[in-house]
Amino acid sequence: MSAESVLSLEGVTKVYGEEPPVPALRGVSFSVEAGELVGIVGPSGSGKTTLLHIMGTLERPSEGVVLINGTDAALLDDRKLSYLRAREIGFVFQQFFLAEHATVRENVADGLLYAGVDAELRYQRADEALARVGLEDRSDFKPTKISGGQRQRVAIARALVGRPAIVLADEPTGNLDSATGASIMGLLKELNADGATIIMITHDSELAGQLPRQIRMLDGRVTSDTGAKPATGSMAGGRDQ
Repeated sequence: MSAESVLSLEGVTKVYGEEPPVPALRGVSFSVEAGELVGIVGPSGSGKTTLLHIMGTLERPSEGVVLINGTDAALLDDRKLSYLRAREIGFVFQQFFLAEHATVRENVADGLLYAGVDAELRYQRADEALARVGLEDRSDFKPTKISGGQRQRVAIARALVGRPAIVLADEPTGNLDSATGASIMGLLKELNADGATIIMITHDSELAGQLPRQIRMLDGRVTSDTGAKPATGSMAGGRDQ
């Protein structure tokens, strides 16, 4: 793992069940450096969702190493792993998962609940995150009173509010019409240009093709990586190419 890597996977496998075992990931290795915008692309059943769960520490690998900002996730108990996740990882899902009874501002501030941040600072950071996604004038609205594209912007603000090392975006335009989806893609690119490290999971090759780096998956393996580097004896992204 290089000094700037915020995420490194080496030889990661994930097997479900025992009789017979079902391999979902088969020796996945790559690194993502701070400030990258990466698309992980592949058809249904390629292992993308499992990989998202492993990168987000929502599941543990069967074998291999997962380093989040230099921390080996396998060495942490559940409590410490939850704290690492709250501090270092922001999630954006296809389903917005916003609390309809809460305001936009409250939804974003809730992204800091598990990071141990006091209420005043939570709301201050929520206001800053909403300004970054252009929704400062919608902070007192309920999610039911704003558009789908605006709801996804709220979800992105919630992912950013903790200033995580990595934002994982799972099909972030999947529930949006093409014009709104294009605006969300534009926002993700702007946030990346401002320094956010973003990994986007998608089945859409055309969408992934807009991103500066694409990691393609099939049958639980990385089949190509446009950002792969030659192996140097340390963790290298190119071994699965």
